[in-house]
Amino acid sequence: MTGPRLALAAALLCSCTSPVADANSWWSLAMNPIQRPEMYIIGAQPVCSQLPGLSPGQRKLCQLYQEHMVFIGEGARSAIKECQYQFRQRRWNCSTVDNTSVFGRVMKIGSRETAFTYAVSAAGVVNAISRACREGELSSCGCSRAARPKDLPRDWLWGGCGDNVEYGYRFAKEFVDAKEREKNYVRGSEEQARMLMNLQNNEAGRRAVYKLADVACKCHGVSGSCSLKTCWLQLADFRKVGDLLKEKYDSAAAMRISRKGKLELVNNRFNMPTQEDLVYVDPSPDYCLRNETTGSLGTQGRLCNKTSEGMDGCELMCCGRGYDQFKSVQVERCHCKFHWCCYVKCKKCTEIVDQYVCK
Repeated sequence: MTGPRLALAAALLCSCTSPVADANSWWSLAMNPIQRPEMYIIGAQPVCSQLPGLSPGQRKLCQLYQEHMVFIGEGARSAIKECQYQFRQRRWNCSTVDNTSVFGRVMKIGSRETAFTYAVSAAGVVNAISRACREGELSSCGCSRAARPKDLPRDWLWGGCGDNVEYGYRFAKEFVDAKEREKNYVRGSEEQARMLMNLQNNEAGRRAVYKLADVACKCHGVSGSCSLKTCWLQLADFRKVGDLLKEKYDSAAAMRISRKGKLELVNNRFNMPTQEDLVYVDPSPDYCLRNETTGSLGTQGRLCNKTSEGMDGCELMCCGRGYDQFKSVQVERCHCKFHWCCYVKCKKCTEIVDQYVCK
C-alpha cells in the first residue's frame, strides 16, 4: 500500500475521531458470505454499506479496496477455526454465538482469551491477503518482492512467485487497527487501556505470520537431479501460527494503564513485553457457569476426559460439579486395503464407547 491510495486511506482514517460501539465487529465478515467483485450488479447498493460490523474507517477502506473484503472474510473464518482448535479442550472454547459480535459479550473483557482472539484474527487477515496477492486475486498487489536472503546459495534462483506477506502485513495493519485508532479516549482511562491492548495484540498476530514465513524451493534438472533450484517466500501453515500464538497466550503479560496513557506491567519483576507478545488488562472469568453479563457459556454439557488431569479432564472442565456417563456408537473406517491400481477400499466398523459430560 504505497503512493496516493495509501495517503488517501490514512487521511480517511484520521478524520474519524469519535468513539464507536463495540457491539459489532469486522469478524462478522466470517459469518456473512461476501460476493466476489465480479458478481456485483451495476446499480445495486454499494457492498460496503451492506457489510455489518465495520467501523467508519474500515468502511471507507472497504470503498477503496472493495475486492479485498472477500479475503478479509476468509481470514476471519480461518482465525475462528484456529481459535476453536487451540481452545477445544479448555473451559472457554472460542464458541461463536451470533453473526454480528461473533464471540459475544465475553470480548468486552480484556482477558487473555480476548488477547488471543484479536491476535489470531489479525494474523488471519495477513495470511489471506498475502495468499490472494500471490494468486493474482487483487489488482493492487502481486507476487512477493522480498529481497533475496543473504544465506541462499549463490547458484539458486530467487524470484519464484511468493506469498506477498509484506503487502498482507501492511494492509492488515491499516484495516484491522482502523477500529482502534479512530477512537479518542481520555488519557489513562480504562477505555484507552483496552484500545492499547487491542493494538498490541493485533500487532503480535501480524508479526507471528511474518516471523514464520520462510523460504521454499523447487528442484529443476534432468530426471529430478536438482542441479538447479528456484526459491521464493512462502507462508507457514496457519496451524503453526496458531501454535505460536497459543504459546504467547500462555505467557501473556498482565498490564495496566499509567497516568501518561501508556501500558505498564502490573508486576515489574517481569520483562516488558515485546511487539510479538500478547497482553491483557482484565483477569479471565472462570467460564464454569453460564453468565449473561460476562458472556460466559459455562461448561454444562461439555464432553470431558475422565482419565486426563489436564484442562480437558472432567475434574477441571466440570469445575468440580461432577459428570454424567453415557454410551455412544462411533463409526470408523477400518480394514483398509490398497487395490491395484489405484484406490483404497475400507470397511466400516462400529464401536460402543463411554463418554462423559459435565453436569
